[in-house]
Amino acid sequence: MSTDTQVLLDHNRAWAARMERERPGFFTGLMAQQKPRYMWIGCSDSRVPANEITGLEPGEIFVHRNVGNVVVHSDLNALSTIQFAVEHLKVKHVMVVGHYGCAGVRAALQGLRIGLSDNWLRHISDLKLRHRKRIDYLPSEQQEDTLCEINVIEQVGNVALSTVMQDAWDRGQKVAVHGWVYGLRDGLLKDLQVSMDGPDTVVDIFRAAIKRYPHAQHHADDRVLDTAFDPLA
Repeated sequence: MSTDTQVLLDHNRAWAARMERERPGFFTGLMAQQKPRYMWIGCSDSRVPANEITGLEPGEIFVHRNVGNVVVHSDLNALSTIQFAVEHLKVKHVMVVGHYGCAGVRAALQGLRIGLSDNWLRHISDLKLRHRKRIDYLPSEQQEDTLCEINVIEQVGNVALSTVMQDAWDRGQKVAVHGWVYGLRDGLLKDLQVSMDGPDTVVDIFRAAIKRYPHAQHHADDRVLDTAFDPLA
């Protein structure tokens, strides 16, 4: 057996023994129930582990991850996971969590070709085009961070407008959607202030969140540049 993978199995046995020694019955409790209050929709990046970042134990957060933390209405994988979390696990909070330094966002921003994932990242490329007047005039590093944040806000809107969330709210279920970004530099989560807890909150909160990223302005007369591609302008 490869020593590269054997070390993982060794670590697992050591961890399981330590957990049972320090917290007897820990695994028996996990087997008995799964009742997380939270769902995390994040990027597949290995540097962004949901449980460790939030200080939660196994069984306390339900996780779905993909490249670029994207949620689109044709992705049955993401939607079925959200439905299971909302309708069956009865989570109270769904967090869409991006992270600064995201390679997927960088590829979309710079138009880099990385392979099959280009088709998936087209969703983020489309956001870059739609919000180009809010992004293109910024310094390069700030462009990337801004697109990371805008991507999270857009995905929060997609989750909120999904049939799963709309049906849950119609039933009177108490569940909210939030948007955060994780900083690899400092390990901190940033709340993008885009929380939505009902169908009548979605448009206004989304609009206010996007408006926090101003358009470039002409230096000569301080007029806002053309916004033909921005539906919120």
